[in-house]
Amino acid sequence: MPTTAPAFADATASDSALRRFLHGLPGVDTVGLEARAASLGTRSIKTTAKAYAIDLAISMIDLTTLEGADTPGKVRALAAKAVNPDPTDRTTPRTAAVCVYPDMAATAVAALAGSGVKVASVATAFPAGRAALDVKLADVRDAVAAGADEIDMVIDRGAFLSGRYLKVYEEIVAVKAECGPARLKVIFETGELSTYDNIRRASWLGMLAGADFIKTSTGKVGTNATPANTLLMLEAVRDFRQQTGVQIGVKPAGGIRTTKDAVKFLVLVNETAGEDWLDNHWFRFGASSLLNDLLMQRQKLSTGRYSGPDYVTVD
Repeated sequence: MPTTAPAFADATASDSALRRFLHGLPGVDTVGLEARAASLGTRSIKTTAKAYAIDLAISMIDLTTLEGADTPGKVRALAAKAVNPDPTDRTTPRTAAVCVYPDMAATAVAALAGSGVKVASVATAFPAGRAALDVKLADVRDAVAAGADEIDMVIDRGAFLSGRYLKVYEEIVAVKAECGPARLKVIFETGELSTYDNIRRASWLGMLAGADFIKTSTGKVGTNATPANTLLMLEAVRDFRQQTGVQIGVKPAGGIRTTKDAVKFLVLVNETAGEDWLDNHWFRFGASSLLNDLLMQRQKLSTGRYSGPDYVTVD
């Protein structure tokens, strides 16, 4: 069953109604959007505030391995790092989740049992999404049956870009129905959507269809998360909550590698959506390499010395 907020039920009543709604959204001022993202990125955070931001960012990471060469041993090692990112400092926060392919979900669930770290699993023929709907739904069912707490799905970009918005909407609704208690992150692959207007439309489409999170990208294409596209999605979730009372999470993924980058994104969250999103229930980083830099900067703040990459585990 569709999960559209009552205020927007008419918008999803037909393909033409959905198209009118999405194309009726305000156009994006590209210059203004990029200028605001750049301006917020210059904010400086020091000392105590920086230590808080580093710990918050660590707690927001979806530690990810999505390679053809993934093995149970690699997944277990990643799970151990998620639970105890810095073995030399037990005050280091745990990451939010470990993200794996569906066939590795059971291994991750077993490794993380009782830790509080979530298991996320990509599904729906990730990363291209080129499969029949019944195959995509079977992918989701497998991950949920294995115990995944969260499902990261990819939209059909071909359908979206050709204007078949209702097809994309109905697919998200169908996936959401298979998720059961698992939360659903909907990935747009913003680098393939070409325009900021399309990113805004995809954000609203995902939220109308029942996404618990909207996510920038798979990390498998050239252009992934940027301050500008994430700012645009944060504006969308803010406006959606104002109009419906429903809060939706945001996950930028791919290309966020340094503590400086992470702090810029946290400033974007605070200044755009607000403090309610500064929690790993509502904001995540899909950026495994980011964790190592955060750990090195955390060690520097606590010891006064820069340890370097040799002092953190290699993912």
